[in-house]
Amino acid sequence: MKLGATATRAGRRFISSLPALFGVVVFTFLLMRVLPGDPAVFFASGPQAGPEEIAMIRKQMGLDKPVPQQLLLYLGDLSQGNLGRSLTTGQPVLADLRNRLPASLELTLTALLIALLTAVPLGIIAALRPGSAVDHLVRFICALGVCVPTFVSGLLLIYVFYYLLGLAPDPTGRIDIFLSQPPRVTGFLLIDFALAGDWEGWSAAARQLVLPALTMALFVVAPLARMTRASMLASLGSDFIRTAKSLGLSGRKIIVTYALRNAILPVLTIAGIVFSTMLGANVLVEKVFSWPGVASYALDALLSSDYAPVQGFVLLMAAIFVFVNLTVDVLYGIADPRVSVE
Repeated sequence: MKLGATATRAGRRFISSLPALFGVVVFTFLLMRVLPGDPAVFFASGPQAGPEEIAMIRKQMGLDKPVPQQLLLYLGDLSQGNLGRSLTTGQPVLADLRNRLPASLELTLTALLIALLTAVPLGIIAALRPGSAVDHLVRFICALGVCVPTFVSGLLLIYVFYYLLGLAPDPTGRIDIFLSQPPRVTGFLLIDFALAGDWEGWSAAARQLVLPALTMALFVVAPLARMTRASMLASLGSDFIRTAKSLGLSGRKIIVTYALRNAILPVLTIAGIVFSTMLGANVLVEKVFSWPGVASYALDALLSSDYAPVQGFVLLMAAIFVFVNLTVDVLYGIADPRVSVE
């Protein structure tokens, strides 16, 4: 009964977010039309193309119609699940996003896992010893992670672990060029290699994943560790913690069962926001490591004034953001039954 009520409330939350998604679609569509540059000129063999060739390309792209009519046609295609066709790749945008999204998700989820496994213990240790040398060291690490741009840390990692030490493989994508891809089941190479029983390929894919995941994780450790530290300090200073100590409960039980469980709620919120941000903003990491994800795909399309892929990418990111928010709300209810998904 409780699970059904939660699903119903989550469904209501999703329906209430549809106007926001519609606003994102319209805003992105209009923004692409006001950006400088004419995609018809770009795809008509450059500025030397004749007026007739440019006019023909504009007609093929539907740019010869008024903007309101273009928007209505786009919304009609969108309602049928048609995101348009990329002029850069020649493929439907939906197919391109479906092929590239697993690469971005695999990289982002791995980086988020590394960040959580690093940031949460650091935040707890800093909160247990406020003002100590350990606390100052954790805060320094957090500040350093925020100050160093992702492309700089990525290049440094490549220089140290690939060029100097030779421990990392070539930063040229998801898998070594001499290895064959596993049969596609999920699009996640680690899962597909495991399902195929190819552990040599799994190991190779994992090695390719380490450096770009570490690069992304270094940038998001800081907000997660800071939030964990602040939440733990607030939780450790609460009345129920003092009551638990007066009852003679063990320090481990007090920290893990009571303090951490109450402190984890803000961390869940930050983790959801961080995940959505990482997925859309990891374009620099994908470019540095030649990772074939959706962010680099959208950047290439933007540089080419290819409207459809950029619009599809923004809509995809908005939908993922809504889904992540709903997931965080459900996890809130699991961590604290007093919190409703509404």
